[in-house]
Amino acid sequence: MHISSIPFGITDWSKIAPTEHKGETGTAWWRTCQFGPIRVRMVEYSPGYLANHWCKKGHILLCLNGEMESELDDGRKFILTQGISYQVADNAEAHRSYTRVGATLFIVD
Repeated sequence: MHISSIPFGITDWSKIAPTEHKGETGTAWWRTCQFGPIRVRMVEYSPGYLANHWCKKGHILLCLNGEMESELDDGRKFILTQGISYQVADNAEAHRSYTRVGATLFIVD
C-alpha cells in the first residue's frame, strides 16, 4: 500500500452515518471514509451475523471488541477477539465473517 496525497486529518467516527448491510443472517453497520484509493471503515456486526458472500478483497482488520470468526474457503477458521488483527492481500484467500456475540472491527482496504 502506498499512501500519498492525504493531508493530516482526524476522524470522529461517531459523526459518520452508518450504512446497513444485511448478511446471510444478521446485519453489519459500516461507517466509511474514503481517502483516495484507501477505504477505512468502522464496522459493527450484530450477534449472529454471517456474511452473505466470500470476500476476495484484501484487508487489514483489527477487532476492537466482541468476537469474530474469519473462515477461509479452504475450511480454516480464525477467531479474532479484542486486540487481534489479520491481514490478507487481494485475491489471496477468499474469506467470510461470522460472529455469534457481535463485534466491532476497524478495517482498512
